[in-house]
Amino acid sequence: MTRQRLDVLVIGAGVSGLTTAICLAEAKRSVTVATADHPLRTTSAAAGAVWGPHLVGMDERVARWGSLTLARLTELAADPATGVRLATGMAAFRKPQAEPGDMVGAVDGARPCDPAELPAGYAEGWWLTVPVVSMAVYLGYLVARLHRAGGRLQTARFASLAGAAEAAGLTGAQVIVNCSGVGARRLVPDSQVTPVRGQAVLAENPGLSRFFVGVGDEPGDLTYYFPHRDVVVLGGTEERGNWSLEPDPATAERILRGCAAVEPRLRGAKVTAHRAGLRPVRPSVRLEAENLDGGRRLLHNYGHGGAGVTLSWGCATEAAAMAG
Repeated sequence: MTRQRLDVLVIGAGVSGLTTAICLAEAKRSVTVATADHPLRTTSAAAGAVWGPHLVGMDERVARWGSLTLARLTELAADPATGVRLATGMAAFRKPQAEPGDMVGAVDGARPCDPAELPAGYAEGWWLTVPVVSMAVYLGYLVARLHRAGGRLQTARFASLAGAAEAAGLTGAQVIVNCSGVGARRLVPDSQVTPVRGQAVLAENPGLSRFFVGVGDEPGDLTYYFPHRDVVVLGGTEERGNWSLEPDPATAERILRGCAAVEPRLRGAKVTAHRAGLRPVRPSVRLEAENLDGGRRLLHNYGHGGAGVTLSWGCATEAAAMAG
């Protein structure tokens, strides 16, 4: 029996929207991604990014989605053109932990750091090897892969999902996939979605190959750096409820000081750019389907917090299966 071809409208061109669109397009659906901003202007573009659950509502689904994504990213790391590579680095904590954090606990082969290996001020840490992603390269790879599969990007802004459904009806799309990230707060609307602002600094890489993630004493006290060839991404912040996308100079200076205190080679590194993004934090990821008038189907895939990359292929695969 021949399966009916479905036309699909995906809302959002961040990592979740593009990955979902790819899964649908490679399953021979006719897919259009509607985006208000170019992929390089989405929250995904401001990410570090390293595989590991962060600022996401943990439930039994997250481990499944994360595991599938880990496998996919590990495969992609074999091709330098994807922007994904397997890297070893340290996850460190200023306070002793009763048990390893979500990131450490989810990775096979993680091993405790020797106390002498820890930066000053950190009580314990773990060495682990995980995918690290250069988002500018990776988003470009995803767009190219979508185009190869026959999908396309289109600039569009919707005031609500009702408007999106109306647009989908005009284009004949029978399936709408809502991957609007923090925009879901207004679009759905979903008051459970809260922006958690992250700011990062890009600098010339002084020769680093290992990454670092340091968790401080207070919520939101986070220091990290992720080297990507000639560039290193430094962070970070977790500012709940802050909608500003303008980089703050004082915050940038604090990030630079904090990273240099951990890795002296970053002291005086030449800054090349600043980034800010809004993580779509929600008590739990919303991945579910509902039926609309006219026989159309609406899928939601948002609320990934700081784990958009980490859950991307797992959630996209499941969303594509739900499309029918």
